[in-house]
Amino acid sequence: MPFENYSIIESTLREGEQFSTATFSTAQKLEIAGMLDNFGVEMIEMTSPCASPQSEADIRAVTSAGLNARILTHIRCNRDDAARALDTGVHGLDVVIGTSPQLMQHRHGKNIRQIIDIAAEVMTFIRQQQPDIILRFSTEDTFRSKESDLLRVYLAIADLGLVNRLGVADTVGVALPTQVYRMVGQIVRLTGLDIEFHGHNDSGCAIANACAALEAGATHIDTTILGIGERNGITPLGGLVARLYTIDRAYVEKYNLKLLPQLDQLIADTCEIDIPFNNYITGSSAFMHKAGIHAKAVLADPGTYEILKPEDFGLTREIAIGHRLTGWNAIRDRAETLGLALDDDTVRDITRVIKGRADERSLSLDEVDALLLEAAGELKVIE
Repeated sequence: MPFENYSIIESTLREGEQFSTATFSTAQKLEIAGMLDNFGVEMIEMTSPCASPQSEADIRAVTSAGLNARILTHIRCNRDDAARALDTGVHGLDVVIGTSPQLMQHRHGKNIRQIIDIAAEVMTFIRQQQPDIILRFSTEDTFRSKESDLLRVYLAIADLGLVNRLGVADTVGVALPTQVYRMVGQIVRLTGLDIEFHGHNDSGCAIANACAALEAGATHIDTTILGIGERNGITPLGGLVARLYTIDRAYVEKYNLKLLPQLDQLIADTCEIDIPFNNYITGSSAFMHKAGIHAKAVLADPGTYEILKPEDFGLTREIAIGHRLTGWNAIRDRAETLGLALDDDTVRDITRVIKGRADERSLSLDEVDALLLEAAGELKVIE
């Protein structure tokens, strides 16, 4: 499967800035970029310098930080935007123009022939100014565009021989994995160029679509930490890692996986949001086991109910035991953790007590421990 040779374009400092509560200072951008670099992402995409004077200053600061990751900026297909971006010293430009009927009518007012002409002019200008710069051309709203229009544009740009890769963007999160697979595969076959996929999560398909793109031959995937971005955001970095890990851990070994919890917490704190309880890898429930039959199996072999190993991410699993669904195997494991030698009948008796009390309310771990210690004669509980 074609998952061995891909790169992550981490867009928390571009797409992520469009999230509702994201306002990153220069210092925060440097911290985020530095941690992403330590994680091992290949490219970091930043907001266009045309957005504001501070955006331009921030690009210069991050580009000058001496990171291993290549620094890109995302710009409109416009010669003036390109000139300003080139002046910042970035390693690459991500150029985009809308090709759907909606964007052609309501955003820039150009037809397909005009889009091709403008794109050719801008790509030629950029390459003349900096022959070695990384250059991507992408359509916007790819999956609401007419296929004939898309192919005209992609083939025309590919024929110029100027760009390093072409971009495919599910801008409103409308695509299905089968559509992404078909479109990306078709562009790969027709152009032979590297393909970047940018997928929004409006309908919950961002991760699946990113993997479909890779299966079809895409070489680059856009992500953000916690999936933040415009509206419901895009493919989350942790979610992509989790999905690829489950296919083959080797596909993500190039990244420092134990930094994921820190990255997620950094963005959660900076954006003043909580990490969702069911977040990929770092959610509070990601490695929580509750049902008795699950706990028994996990205690014997974690792989029975875990496809991800928490220790690979610097995390630990948790067996919840103070509830009505608990099982005696989980209680016995807790007793052993406490260094208590209790026979099976005693453990079963304590389990029945816990279940009975938990029908009224769940017990805290301290309360469960007190029952175990009392049974072991090490704690006298005063009624």
